[in-house]
Amino acid sequence: MQLSLVRPHEPFIIRSVNVGREVGRRLADMGCTEGTEGVIVRRGGFGGPMQVRIHGYDLLIRRDEAAKIDVEPVGPARRPGRGPGRGRGARGGRWFARSGEAEDLG
Repeated sequence: MQLSLVRPHEPFIIRSVNVGREVGRRLADMGCTEGTEGVIVRRGGFGGPMQVRIHGYDLLIRRDEAAKIDVEPVGPARRPGRGPGRGRGARGGRWFARSGEAEDLG
């Protein structure tokens, strides 16, 4: 399967990188090599670049370059950072105080 066909939040393992010359060398320098695990963070609209997370950092790859990277999907899709207890404050989903609910921060 091509990297350009992977949906957002789906993990994958890179099987081969068939991008040549300077771009292929730069992708390899950034860790885009055979056996590397990653996840698609999001895809740009109208054929724009894809945001890919590899080795804990984000990388933007053009779709035509992503089409030359063969990957293998791994497991079900998941949303990074959406585990239990993360991203929500003590107010049950509200991260702000309503009028009259100001907290004493001192």
